[in-house]
Amino acid sequence: MESFDGRAAVITGGASGIGLASAREFARRGARVMLADIDRAALDSAVAELRGDGVDAHGVLCDVRKLDDVTHLADEAFAVFGEVHVVFNNAGIAYAGPIAQASHDDWRFVIDVDLWGPIHGVEAFLPRLIAQQADSHIVFTSSFAGLIPNVGLGPYCVAKYGVVALAETLSREVRANGIGVTVLCPMIVETNLLANTERVRSEDYGPPTPSPADTVQQLASDPTDDSVLNVDDVARLTTDAILANRLYVLPHKASRDSIRRRFARIDRTFEDQAAEGWAH
Repeated sequence: MESFDGRAAVITGGASGIGLASAREFARRGARVMLADIDRAALDSAVAELRGDGVDAHGVLCDVRKLDDVTHLADEAFAVFGEVHVVFNNAGIAYAGPIAQASHDDWRFVIDVDLWGPIHGVEAFLPRLIAQQADSHIVFTSSFAGLIPNVGLGPYCVAKYGVVALAETLSREVRANGIGVTVLCPMIVETNLLANTERVRSEDYGPPTPSPADTVQQLASDPTDDSVLNVDDVARLTTDAILANRLYVLPHKASRDSIRRRFARIDRTFEDQAAEGWAH
């Protein structure tokens, strides 16, 4: 993609946070947008705001945990726009707590939203993106926790690592189809993620094992959290990455050393094994 002008973008988790900021940025560059969210009131408000600014904006109520909902979203997007050029799988929730204390329902909740949500986005949109034979782009919101293991964020890390793997693999598979892939891996961003997590968690999962206060404390006390970014800045960087067909978006410079150390530890394993006599 060389431009957003006249293009159509679909954004899950689009009624607030990074999703809404990205919708504003896409629209500022000329895109038509369809927001998907589980919060009807927030969705209606976001669409009204964008339309008030002259944007061709639409809203679809959507629970990304449900493939039928995401398939309906794709149906609506192609019916309204004809073609879809950007699919931003952004909806997500947070979880903090030791793995030993996580209940099975905690695992289900995190993976249903943070991993199955993006998978459903791929299932619903990818075949149609391939069939339309137009330059397009799929974007995922993962996390710094999808690149580096964080103590106390086990289920969240597992889901977000999965999103990175999905993006990396998909990028290789669809390059020949003219489809780009980008994965956003931020640290702490000014969003209402924790409030949304409390609201989205339904009776299907029971009460969370760690309390919301514990989650706030865990995320706030993360030793890597030395800068909190504004959603508008993250949206601009992500939009630039789409146009540059850049796979990774790493908004926080503070994450660089941790990423280097992780891959250095992996690389050292070969030397350690060789020193112990492993020759294969």
